[in-house]
Amino acid sequence: MTRIFNFNPGPSALPLEILEEAAREMTDWRNTGMSILEISHRSAAYQEIHDETIELFRRLMNLPSDRSILFIQGGGSLQFAMVPANFHTNQRAAYMNTGVWAEKAMKEAAFYGDVYEAASSADRHHTYIPENLHLQPGTSYLHITSNNTIYGTEYRQFPHVPVPLFCDMSSDILSRPVPAGQFDLIYAGIQKNLGPAGAAVVIIKNSLLENARRDIPLILRYRTFAEHDSLYNTPPVFCIYMMNKMLRWIDRQGGTAAMEEQAVKKSSLIYRIIDESRGFYKGHAEKGSRSRMNITFNLADPAMEQDFIRQAALRGLAGIRGHRLVGGCRVSLYNAVSEEACRTLARFMKEYQNHHKGGI
Repeated sequence: MTRIFNFNPGPSALPLEILEEAAREMTDWRNTGMSILEISHRSAAYQEIHDETIELFRRLMNLPSDRSILFIQGGGSLQFAMVPANFHTNQRAAYMNTGVWAEKAMKEAAFYGDVYEAASSADRHHTYIPENLHLQPGTSYLHITSNNTIYGTEYRQFPHVPVPLFCDMSSDILSRPVPAGQFDLIYAGIQKNLGPAGAAVVIIKNSLLENARRDIPLILRYRTFAEHDSLYNTPPVFCIYMMNKMLRWIDRQGGTAAMEEQAVKKSSLIYRIIDESRGFYKGHAEKGSRSRMNITFNLADPAMEQDFIRQAALRGLAGIRGHRLVGGCRVSLYNAVSEEACRTLARFMKEYQNHHKGGI
C-alpha cells in the first residue's frame, strides 16, 4: 500500500497507526463480538469509552472543573446556530470578523437578534488578526474564530473582555496550549485535528447554562446535552471512538506542548521557502498573523498554479489547492501531518522554483 502525503483542509490526515488500529478492531471491538459501528450507546462498553474521551479532553486542555464537555452530531456549522440560539439573550451579539467562517456564524446569529462586528480584517482581505475591538453596551457575548483556514491567519493571544468569550477552535484545537479558563464556550468540528467528519465537541462553562434561552427546541439546548451526558439521543459513536484514539495519540506525543513544538517546526519549513523565494511564492497572511495550521500562498505567475498543483500531486502531495475565494494554494498542517510530509513539500517547492528560473 502506498500512502500519499495528505494536506487536505478537512476532513484531513489521521495517523496511520490509528487507522490501522481501527481496522483491526472493526469487526470485534474490545472482545464484544461486535463492531463499534454496531454497539449500543447504552451499553457499559460504550459508556467506558465515552467517559474516557471526556476525561482525556479535560486533561489535555487543562480545563477548569466547572466546564462541561459535550459531543454533538453535525459539525462547527451547526454550532454557528446553536451558540446564538442558546445565548443571544441581550440586545446584541458581537463577532470578530476574520473571514468566511466568522461571517457564516454572524449570519446564523442574526436569526436571534442584532449582531455587529466588534472588529474586522476585511479591509485588508483578511490578511491579519485585528488587535483592537469595540464592544457596544448590551452585548450578550463576543465570538471569535481562533484559526482561519481559508485565509491562513491565527490568533496568538486572545482578547480579555467583560462579556462571555466564545471561540470556534475547529481548525487548531489541541494544536497548542490555550488558556481554557479564559473562554466561556469553545466549540470545534472534529474533522481537522480530532477525527472524522460528523461531530463537534463543545466545552462550556456550567454557569452559562443557567441563563441560556429556553424558548428553543430541547434538542438545540446545550443544557439538554449537559444534563444527559451527551446521551439525550444516540451520540456520534464512531466519531467519539476515533476521537478517543486521536486524543490518546496526542497524549503519547507529549500533549499540546509537543503539538505546538511540531506545528512551529512544520510551518517554519514551508514559510521559509515562501520568504526566501524572492517573490516566486507570495504568502497571503501578514507575518504577525500567520497560521501554523493552514498556509495560504499564490505563485507570482497565476498561470503556473494549476501546473504546480498537478506536479505536486504526481509527487504524492495531495490537497494543496487553495479555497475558491482566495485561489492559489493552501497547505494544511494539522497535528497528524508529519514533519516528513512537510520536508517533502518544502523540497518540491524549492525544486519547482529552481526549475522555473528561481523566481522573478
